[in-house]
Amino acid sequence: MQMHLHPEIFEQVANGTKTVEARVNDEKRQKLKVGDIITVLKRPDEIEALFVRITGLRYFKDFTELADNYSMEQLYSSTYTKEQYLELFPKFYSETEIATFGTVAIEFELIER
Repeated sequence: MQMHLHPEIFEQVANGTKTVEARVNDEKRQKLKVGDIITVLKRPDEIEALFVRITGLRYFKDFTELADNYSMEQLYSSTYTKEQYLELFPKFYSETEIATFGTVAIEFELIER
C-alpha cells in the first residue's frame, strides 16, 4: 500500500513525530493488517519515499471520535488545533463515505528513510 502526503506532513513522519494516519475505513483500508509495510510518498513529485510498519489499527465511527483519542502531533502537526484538523476531511471524504465505512487510525513506526 502507498500513502501520498504533502511535504510538511511527510516531514512529520520522517522526523518521527507523526505516528498515526487517519483514513476512511473503505475496502482498501479493510485489507490492512498489523505488520504490513506502507510506502509513504512525498507529494507532488512522489520521488522521495519513507517506509513505515503498521503497529496498530483502531476503528472509530468518524474523524471526531478518532481525533479524541490522539494528540495533534501524532495525527498531523502540533501547530494544528483539533478543529483545524477536522476541517481537512471534507476535502477528501464525503459524509456518506464516513457514515458507510467509519474511520481507521493506522498507527505506525518509521522503519526506513
